[in-house]
Amino acid sequence: MSGGPEMGCGYSPIVYPGRLRSLAMPPQGLPLSRMAPLGMLLGLLIASCFTFCLSHQNPEFALTNTEKSSTKETERKETTAEEELDPEVLEVFHPTHEWEPLRPGQAVPAGSHVRLNLQTGAREVKLQDEDKFRNNLKGSKKGKRLNINTNTYTSQDLKSALAKFKEGVETETSKEDKARQAEVKRLFRPIEELKKDFEELNVVIESDMQIMVRLINKFNSSSSSLEEKIAALFDLEYYVHQMDNAQDLFSFGGLQVVINGLNSTEPLVKEYAAFVLGAAFSSNPKVQVEAIEGGALQKLLVILATEQPLTAKKKVLFALCSLLRHFPYAQQQFLKLGGLQVLRSLVQEKGTEVLAVRVVTLLYDLVTEKMFAEEEAKLTREMSPEKLQQYRQVHLLPGLREQGWCEITAHLLALPEHDAREKVLQTLGALLATCRDRFRQDPQLSRMLASLQAEYQALATLELQDGEDEGYFRELLGSINSLLKELR
Repeated sequence: MSGGPEMGCGYSPIVYPGRLRSLAMPPQGLPLSRMAPLGMLLGLLIASCFTFCLSHQNPEFALTNTEKSSTKETERKETTAEEELDPEVLEVFHPTHEWEPLRPGQAVPAGSHVRLNLQTGAREVKLQDEDKFRNNLKGSKKGKRLNINTNTYTSQDLKSALAKFKEGVETETSKEDKARQAEVKRLFRPIEELKKDFEELNVVIESDMQIMVRLINKFNSSSSSLEEKIAALFDLEYYVHQMDNAQDLFSFGGLQVVINGLNSTEPLVKEYAAFVLGAAFSSNPKVQVEAIEGGALQKLLVILATEQPLTAKKKVLFALCSLLRHFPYAQQQFLKLGGLQVLRSLVQEKGTEVLAVRVVTLLYDLVTEKMFAEEEAKLTREMSPEKLQQYRQVHLLPGLREQGWCEITAHLLALPEHDAREKVLQTLGALLATCRDRFRQDPQLSRMLASLQAEYQALATLELQDGEDEGYFRELLGSINSLLKELR
């Protein structure tokens, strides 16, 4: 198209060079005088048509790329409109799949990863690994200006919103607390109101200490009847089971009052006083020391050595066992005061078989306690030297041999109860090292062991038939067989 302009008229035909030549040629048969005005008129007509086409150009029929021209025009208009609407605009940052620093004032396309580098303090950005956000980046070009108003959410706005959020949480929490407190007040009444109601009903709320003081005063009062004294001791025994209460008992002098009750002429007072002391002594070293210093051991032995009701001697023996266990100093004093002789006389009395089993159990406990203490001192060395020395000064086994406890214990196998026989067999095993020769010289013990072996063999067989592989009688039979084996 070398013969025409680059931008032609949309409504006029395109003029080609060959056709121009045909138009310029003079028609044949016309005189030259008429051809000159006609050529001028034709030239003016062509010039005016060309000028009209230039001034009324239509892009629809232009010889250019209409799509690009339209896109550029639209972008130019949008950019101009954006710049007119908001003068504060940000430059778009085009992230890649690697972390890159983000400068202040740069905008990030939607779907990008943004993080704060704690080492450098700079914000970094990169593309998502998925392809679902790529369409958001399509059409974005470097240098494009986005309409982002940075004043929409300032730091102060965020702080204010966070403060309101916290206030809302606190308000909800406080409401829940108030509701819970209201529910508690509805279900329970304050202690002050209860005290007032009890005072109106002549009921006083007392601590354990106040109750024990009141009971001791009631027991020690000369105006109290025997029933009132027994009731006071019975109630007191309930409280002194607790270690702290038992220590409080001697702190205000109540323990000595109960110890002195062992001297009463009333057997019931002796019985229940010993009952209280036995509960207070149990595994309570401080109370045990106070009892020894208060003369409780001597009083207990006197009651056992004199004629008293069996029920009173049971409670006194209980108090004696509680005082001696795990207290080597009290065991020394027991031997010095002739405690083994007292117990021997008690066992040999008629009708005291129940006490005999308890005495044998006490002796077994004292023998094994000393043995375990010496073994523990050798293996762990955790026991204090003073306590170990006290145990070594308790010469219990020689005293048992001298006082004839080898024969006394062996003859107790004649008791009919299986439980009593079990405890006697245990004690015989503990005394075996000291009384081996005495046991071998005792024909009654040999006959008794043989008889028990046959009896428990039959009972063990019945247990096996019932499906009990490790039954109670089988264990007793094993103890008898072991003892027989040692005595052969």
